[in-house]
Amino acid sequence: MEGTPNISGKKKMSDNIKSSIFLSPALILLLIFFLTPMLLTIVFSFTNLALTGSQAQNLKFVGFENFIQMFNDAELYNSIGKTLIFVLFSAIIGQCFLGFLIAFLMKGKNATFRRAIGIAVIAAWVTPEIVVGFSWVAFLGDNGTMNSIITALSGIEPIAFLFEYPMVSVVVANIWRGTAFSMMAFQAALDDIPLEVEEAAVMDGASRWRIVRNITIPIVKGTITTNLMLVTLQTLGVFTLIYAMTGGGPGNATMTLPVYMYKQAFVSYQLGYGTAISLVILIIGALFSLLYMRFLKVKI
Repeated sequence: MEGTPNISGKKKMSDNIKSSIFLSPALILLLIFFLTPMLLTIVFSFTNLALTGSQAQNLKFVGFENFIQMFNDAELYNSIGKTLIFVLFSAIIGQCFLGFLIAFLMKGKNATFRRAIGIAVIAAWVTPEIVVGFSWVAFLGDNGTMNSIITALSGIEPIAFLFEYPMVSVVVANIWRGTAFSMMAFQAALDDIPLEVEEAAVMDGASRWRIVRNITIPIVKGTITTNLMLVTLQTLGVFTLIYAMTGGGPGNATMTLPVYMYKQAFVSYQLGYGTAISLVILIIGALFSLLYMRFLKVKI
């Protein structure tokens, strides 16, 4: 009996070693493809790294010079504003609300109906972002499907949506593409709510709105928080869709931070300055996450 604790301790240590061995490939990949680029981004943001010119051959540490230049750049503040507008209407109001609405309306419906709606919504989500971008350019173009429908029904001249309403265009396109993720997350959460709870509320005379407000939303609050964070962080990094549709224009009408960062790093060839801008995106994402956690009072 005296040796039992030692045997138990050795077995536990052996299990930990086996677990570490099995997890090591994933940890190595995480280190190589996630942590290392993140650390390099931080390091390069304090350098004069460039793709062309004398700076490309003379890499040196410049301290906070990139950040001083960045915060004196009026275009940065314009990009931050455009990014916040894009995230607010595309992710928070658009994808999350519409995803919850579709999932709520599908609850309790027959399997065939849910499968058909699910396939239609998910088809947009699995389509590559560049394909979605060009599809919406074709749809909203002067000779596109939308203008053809408008002209056929009302006879008015074609509307240059991508020129007159560029931000609305990219927001709608991103909502169309990204709503499926929110729908699936909320659908799984809503299906886990016991029917007995809602039936009891109905018997007590609660309206549909009161059931949603006082029962459904509090139960799925954790899913709402998680979904908001994931969708917000994903939307903060949207680049291909916007660049394919508008290129950040016309002018700077859709110049979000990822587009601005790309143009500084790969059009102006200032990689050091571009990586400094990427840290701003990271900070905004962290602030959004903390805001959701505090607002919805979900424990981290």
